[in-house]
Amino acid sequence: MQRLPDHVFAGLAAHDTATVFNAMVARFGLPNEEYTDHTIRCLLPELGSVIGYAATVELTTNDPDPPEVSWRGHYRHLEATEGPHVVVMRDVDGRPGRGASFGDVMAAMHRRLGVAGAVVDGTVRDLDGIREVGLPVFAWGEVPGHGRFSAVRLGAPVTVGQLRIRPGDLVMADRNGCLRVPLDRAEETLAAVQSVIDQENERRRFAASAQFSAAEAARRFGWK
Repeated sequence: MQRLPDHVFAGLAAHDTATVFNAMVARFGLPNEEYTDHTIRCLLPELGSVIGYAATVELTTNDPDPPEVSWRGHYRHLEATEGPHVVVMRDVDGRPGRGASFGDVMAAMHRRLGVAGAVVDGTVRDLDGIREVGLPVFAWGEVPGHGRFSAVRLGAPVTVGQLRIRPGDLVMADRNGCLRVPLDRAEETLAAVQSVIDQENERRRFAASAQFSAAEAARRFGWK
C-alpha cells in the first residue's frame, strides 16, 4: 500500500478539509468532487478531525440471505497493515440504514487495531459509547437497533455519500464532511495550502476594511 512521507501526512492533518479541498482546486482546477455529500454527517464533532488510509467494507444489516464473507478478514487486514486507518463502510442492505452498521463495541475493537475514525454510508448506534472510546464517526445518523449484520465484501472500492473510495486511499474527515486526497497529488496539494490560507486571510481583511465596496471587490478579483 502506498504511504505518504511523514511530513506530508502531518502537514495535511494540520488543516481542515475545506482548506485542503481549496488547495486541490488551486493546484489542479475544477471540476473536483473528491468529497462526500450532505448525507455523511460528523456525529461527534468534539472528537476532532481524522486522517488515515481507507479500509473498506460493504455490509447488510437486515437482509436474510446475503452473500456473507467472514469479518475475520477485515480485522486481520487492520491488524496486519500499518495505520492509521479510516474504516469506510457502506450499507448495501435492501433497506439501508434500517439497522445500525457500527456501534460502541466495534468502535473499541477498531480503535485497538489502529483505526482513527469510521465513515459509514448508513446509520450507527451507541453514540455515547463510541464517544467514550474516542473514535470519530461520520454517518447518516443514529438508530437504536441492528439486524443480522453481515459483511458481504471486503477490501473493494465503495461509494459513500457520492464519493468513490478505494482501499488505501487517503481520507480526511471533519465537521465539514469527508475528503479523498489522491495520493499522487498529496504533496502538491500540501504545497498549495499556505497560499490558499494567505489569500483567504487577505480577502477577509479586505472585507472588514474601509476600502471595501462591491466595485472595489470586482476590480481586485477581476469580476465581470
